[in-house]
Amino acid sequence: MSHEIVLKRIYQAIDPGDGARVLVDRLWPRGKRRESLALTDWYRDASPSPALRRQYHQGEISAAVFAARYRGELRDAPDRLLPLMRQARQGRLTLLSAARDLEASHLPILREALLAALEAEDAADREPASPPCLDPGD
Repeated sequence: MSHEIVLKRIYQAIDPGDGARVLVDRLWPRGKRRESLALTDWYRDASPSPALRRQYHQGEISAAVFAARYRGELRDAPDRLLPLMRQARQGRLTLLSAARDLEASHLPILREALLAALEAEDAADREPASPPCLDPGD
């Protein structure tokens, strides 16, 4: 099953086709009122840890190191993805961030992790729970 997960800046116009709109940032976007965003949820737990975010934004670590460490955070706490996976299974999921450059933000890494987790779950559902029983009398 394919899942549609799109990325948008929180400052972009709301589209009725956005589906579930989930803000995945630790910090609230400047100048935005909650009522004006049509959010389904503000889910901080899937965003990078405060320490990792701070290191990246202060230039202490490179984008490659940030990506590797963030993937590790997601791998070490797979339950963080469950609420977003539920949203993605219900239809289009729009992940929102205040980042200026979405492709350089954590959202592409999060989308990749979500799609991989959904695919793994779908693959597990396709496998039989136990081997087929054979009747020795046949």
